[in-house]
Amino acid sequence: MNVHHLELFYYVAKFEGISEAVRKMPYGIQQPAVSGQILQLEKLLKVKLFHRRPFALTQAGEELYDFIAPFFSRLDQMTEQIRGEENHHLRLAASAAALTHHFPELLQKLRAEVPTLRFTLRELTNVEVEDALRKQEADIAIAILNRRFSPGIKSIKLLDIPLVITVPEDSPITTFRDIVSMASGGEILQPLISLPKTEPVAQLIQRGLTAKNLRWEPSMEITELNLIQRYVAKGFGFGVAVNIPGVPSDKGVRQIKLPTTFPPLSIGILHTGNPKRIAQRLIDLALDQASLLQKKKGKEL
Repeated sequence: MNVHHLELFYYVAKFEGISEAVRKMPYGIQQPAVSGQILQLEKLLKVKLFHRRPFALTQAGEELYDFIAPFFSRLDQMTEQIRGEENHHLRLAASAAALTHHFPELLQKLRAEVPTLRFTLRELTNVEVEDALRKQEADIAIAILNRRFSPGIKSIKLLDIPLVITVPEDSPITTFRDIVSMASGGEILQPLISLPKTEPVAQLIQRGLTAKNLRWEPSMEITELNLIQRYVAKGFGFGVAVNIPGVPSDKGVRQIKLPTTFPPLSIGILHTGNPKRIAQRLIDLALDQASLLQKKKGKEL
C-alpha cells in the first residue's frame, strides 16, 4: 500500500473534500493528481472510501481514517519534538470573549516563564474549538462547558460566570422582581436584546425564564455582547450579559442580578488528554487565575 496515497486520503477526509484538501494541504498538488491517486487506493482496497457529492465517508473510509489519523495528525508535532521545539510552541483556540478578558494576561505570565515561547491563536466558535481539538489543530482550547462534548474531549472547569440583565443607567429598574412586575400573563413585555438562540448565553437565559414560568422573547438578536450593551445604553431595550469578575460594566448600563434559578455560564479548558508540558503549564496558570477571580467575585457579592 502506497503511504503517500494514505496521506492524501487523510487530508481529503480531514478537510471533507478533494478541492478543500488541495487548498489546505501543506504542500502543492493538483486536484486531478489527488483524484487519480485516491482512485488507485480505492482500487487497491476494492472499496469506495467516500461519496463525492455531498462529501461523506463510507464505513470503510471511516475505519481507514480512524486508523491513519493518529499518525498523520501528529507528524508536525513529532517534527517539532525532534527539532527540540515541542515545548516552545503552543496552539490555542478560544472564543472571542475568552481572548478579550483575562486571557492576554495569562499568556503574558506564560511568556515571562518561557521567553522563547511561540503562540498560535485561533478565534473560533464554541463548536469549532472542539473540531480543532479533534483534528489536532490546537493543543488546548478555552470554551463554554454548558454542553456535552464528544468522546475523547476532556474538560477542566475554570469558572462559573453569573448571567445578568442590563438596563439603561437611568432606568428605575433595580431588581429582577421589577422586571417581572412588567409581565402580563407570564410574558415580559419590555424589549429584550439577546444573542442568537443558538448561543449558550441565550439558551441559559431562556432556561432560567422557563424555570420561573416566564416568557421573554428577544426583539433583537445581536452576535456580540458588547454591541448589545450599546443598544441597551441607547434605550432600545434590556439586554443579556455576563458578570465577568474583574471586568467593569459597560458604560451607560447597569447590571441586574438574576435569581439562582438562572444557570451560570461555565468556562473551562478542553484538551484531548496528556497535554504537552507547555500546555499543562498554561492549564495550571489558568486554574490559579480562576481561583483568584472566584475569590474576588466572592468579595464583591
